[in-house]
Amino acid sequence: MKWVIVFAFLASAVYVHYRGKVRHRLGRQLLDHSTFMAPVNVLMYAFSRVPTTAFIAEPGQHFPELEPLRAHWPDIRDEARRLRELQHIKAADGYNDVGFNSFFRRGWKRFYLKWYDEAHPSAAELCPRTTALLRAIPSVKAAMFTELPPGGELRPHRDPFAGSLRLHLGLDTPNDDACFIDVDGTRYSWRDGQWTMFDETYIHWARNDSADNRIILFCDVERPMRYRWAQALNRLIARHLIAAGASPNMEGDKTGGINHLFKYFYVLRLKAKALRERSQSLYYALKYLLVALVVAFIIWI
Repeated sequence: MKWVIVFAFLASAVYVHYRGKVRHRLGRQLLDHSTFMAPVNVLMYAFSRVPTTAFIAEPGQHFPELEPLRAHWPDIRDEARRLRELQHIKAADGYNDVGFNSFFRRGWKRFYLKWYDEAHPSAAELCPRTTALLRAIPSVKAAMFTELPPGGELRPHRDPFAGSLRLHLGLDTPNDDACFIDVDGTRYSWRDGQWTMFDETYIHWARNDSADNRIILFCDVERPMRYRWAQALNRLIARHLIAAGASPNMEGDKTGGINHLFKYFYVLRLKAKALRERSQSLYYALKYLLVALVVAFIIWI
């Protein structure tokens, strides 16, 4: 039984690596968080009720409950613009946003509306119209306003969990092909009032090479599954693991357990970065040794 589990894990990891047209270098993928979630994600793909392509054509056909967001996009835009004027769409104030911490270095900013729970108190107060719309759509598990200023970028990455699909609704965008997201080698340029949906476990990246700012509504929408047990597994992982990544906008908002620990983990991360600067060969040798020890431990038990 132990070898069956090991084989299933390795087969899932290989599938995730070769899925799609674009992939990380093998060395990076080996240490990527999506590798450790590979067995669960393969189940999500296998029993998904919606296509498992990089982009989901016509999101409204698969998720008709999302249509009020597109219908009321000017109201949502007005609240996002007001937040930006108040400088509330911003990077995290400390090391309390493990999921997006690396994005802040290159200009990306956010304001959380909800994260696998009810609306943040700050969002309910400052964005009553948007949070009311989201409250009426239970399939939207997480939502935020995100900003990508001129010159901003997100480096190629894939998200760790396939239990959701990513919806982007253009609010205040450059309406320019120089501001785009690339998902598995296909580009999409945001436009005001228009939306796109994609599978965030494909490698994706974004740039704003225009002269104007970009603000969108960013939502994680629960992936519908073919069977009740698969939907229950999806929700179990979301409720007990993904929800622990909640990050506050300001004092009074919820901080998840993972983000409470992140500030301590980041101290180790800074030491690892310092080691990489001194000796890349030693840094990678230690990382691969750690992976080998984990695999050896799994086989031993």
